[in-house]
Amino acid sequence: MITHEARERVAGWFAGRLPAEWQAAPADITIDREEITVRLTISDVELPEDASAVTRAEARAGRAKAFREETRGKRMEIAREAEHRFDAKVSWGVTVGAGDDQHRELWTHVAAPVMTRLRQPQRLVLDTLVDAGVARSRSEALAWCVRLVGQHEEDWLAELSEAMQSVADVRSKGPA
Repeated sequence: MITHEARERVAGWFAGRLPAEWQAAPADITIDREEITVRLTISDVELPEDASAVTRAEARAGRAKAFREETRGKRMEIAREAEHRFDAKVSWGVTVGAGDDQHRELWTHVAAPVMTRLRQPQRLVLDTLVDAGVARSRSEALAWCVRLVGQHEEDWLAELSEAMQSVADVRSKGPA
């Protein structure tokens, strides 16, 4: 479990290290045991009010691609510094626009293997997803299930994570 203090250290370091011109809003930083994900919100595209949803979506995708290419060297430098400082891989992402039609991308993020033991009823669920063509493998089917739970139980997971964070904070204040 990552402590609240560790999250604050990482967020504070990136707040001071990231160029201001990269941020239309403060960076969204997500941390787990393997990875620090830095999602930047960059300025939206300027289009006429009557621009279609397709035009807006493609313009935002183009803005994200241009930002990725133009900032690659500096992002790699910052990532190397952070990886050395915090002993975790750094991944990058970008958000362009606001609301339901915003464009979001993640780049070079970690796909960490996770081992699990499943009984036959759970394996049959995964096999059904594979046989139906929803996933290419049991591993991909399991990832699909995790994404689905994350989408449909977002509030509950956030509450659970907050409670776990409180436990981690209390533990960190105890004797060494």
